[in-house]
Amino acid sequence: MTTINESITKTLGTGSGIDTKALVTSLVAAQFTPTNDRLTKQSDTLTAQISSVSKLQSSIKGFSDALNALIAGGSLTTQPTSSNSQIATLAVKKGGTAKGLSAQITVEKLASAQAATSTAAIATDQTYRGGTLTVKIGSYETVNGVTTLNAAQTIPITIGDGVKIDQIALSIKNATGLQTQLVKDGNGVRLTIKGTTGADAAFEIEGADTDTSAPGTNPGDPASLSTLSVGPSTTGMTVGTKARDAEVTVDGATFKRPTNIITDLLPGVDLTLASAQPGTTVTLGATPPIAGLSAAVDDFVTTFNELKNIVKTEIDPKTGSLANDSAAKALDRALGQLTLTKIVSTTDGSPQTLSDLGVSTNRDGTLALDKKKLANLLISNPGGVEAMFAVDAAGNGGLSQALKKISDAAADKTYGLGAATTRYTNQQADLTKQKTKATDDAAAMTDRLTRQFAGMDARVAAYKATQAFMEQQVKVWTQSNN
Repeated sequence: MTTINESITKTLGTGSGIDTKALVTSLVAAQFTPTNDRLTKQSDTLTAQISSVSKLQSSIKGFSDALNALIAGGSLTTQPTSSNSQIATLAVKKGGTAKGLSAQITVEKLASAQAATSTAAIATDQTYRGGTLTVKIGSYETVNGVTTLNAAQTIPITIGDGVKIDQIALSIKNATGLQTQLVKDGNGVRLTIKGTTGADAAFEIEGADTDTSAPGTNPGDPASLSTLSVGPSTTGMTVGTKARDAEVTVDGATFKRPTNIITDLLPGVDLTLASAQPGTTVTLGATPPIAGLSAAVDDFVTTFNELKNIVKTEIDPKTGSLANDSAAKALDRALGQLTLTKIVSTTDGSPQTLSDLGVSTNRDGTLALDKKKLANLLISNPGGVEAMFAVDAAGNGGLSQALKKISDAAADKTYGLGAATTRYTNQQADLTKQKTKATDDAAAMTDRLTRQFAGMDARVAAYKATQAFMEQQVKVWTQSNN
């Protein structure tokens, strides 16, 4: 203000020579610079806090998602084994386990689906008589040497006059669920009708024309629907494969199933039959993922320490952007308690916590892994280590759920980092409004002072003009008296 006062003092009496623009700029700056500096500093702090919160949320979520993906990939689950994968293979069910699996199997038959194909090619423009195709689906039964189809379903399909083979194929598919296909063959197509696998999915089709008179034999005459009949005595359609159940012997007992993927014979795993080789025994077992579990624990500790160091930097009392943020500190505490959190409950001495696996906490909050302890545990109780990572069919349980709980708490929009993001963002928006108001107020003050000093400058100029006139008149008067 001293400089401003001196400037005013020096310019007073000089009339229109006053530097009003510089004067206004100085006065406005003196009024608003402290406010703008304060708002800018607060804005920079909030920007850093928003960035830090985002970094923490991204880091903990990325950690949790990576662990979930690793577990979902199956590399931490005991893998089933087959002594002959050309005959049978195994896959762990979602939420299941192959631990303890041991069985001897023999695949006697594979399940097959009935397929019937037209004996001769059918012209694509061939039309058919109107009538009904009656489809029966069920299983064959032989009594006293007579084989008949016990129909569980009987489905009549009405066919209009002049319909072509492609329309008939579509009608069969839509009405029954049987798969139909038209394959080019010479100058026409051949119709294939196929059911699902299993002895209960056999089918017969009876074609009956509304017009019972003998069909014409000239080219272009409508064909009879009876040529599409499927059954033991029909000639228009040939059955290539029959509907059959799979037969597999498991530890001496024979079982039948309608498909080659069997889900209910062996606990925790699905059995897929690849080929039938009667008399060949396949041994099924399981191998624990010792190498994968060892690497998973080691990687977990490494990633945890990276996350812990990020959190430590952000909440540092002197330099951290989130030094006073309660949600960030809550995340740090939750991570610190993880090694002692009970992941699974056991009564047989199996590991229940990360500490039981050989994971300990250093003084700075990072983790250390006793690899020798872990290696010994993987030899003596690999299933116990595996259980620490296992999840059920719904994706719950294990270390991944414990970490996800921490991640979800951090993302919480009421108490967690999610709430902090909202709070800091709202504060940033409020600061923006304050800065806008300060800018508007500075502009208004600049306009007001400019107008005030312009008026002053005009009056000073007028006074100087009057002074010059009077001085001239005095000079003239003095000369005339001499």
